[in-house]
Amino acid sequence: MKSKKYVEELKDKKADELQVDLVSAKKELFNLRFQNATNQLDNTARINEVRRNIARIQTIITQKQKGMIN
Repeated sequence: MKSKKYVEELKDKKADELQVDLVSAKKELFNLRFQNATNQLDNTARINEVRRNIARIQTIITQKQKGMIN
């Protein structure tokens, strides 16, 4: 999924939906790190992608709290 499109989807979500997405992404990151440590992960680039998505979600949450986004 393209990052701009993903960010627009995040902006349309409510705060509680963003929190659910954040928890889900953090769980996915944990699982990817675990797979990487046990040499079961094929696509290591996915770790960086999930880390960036977590940062995007946290940024949108902060912007919503500050009233920059409705």
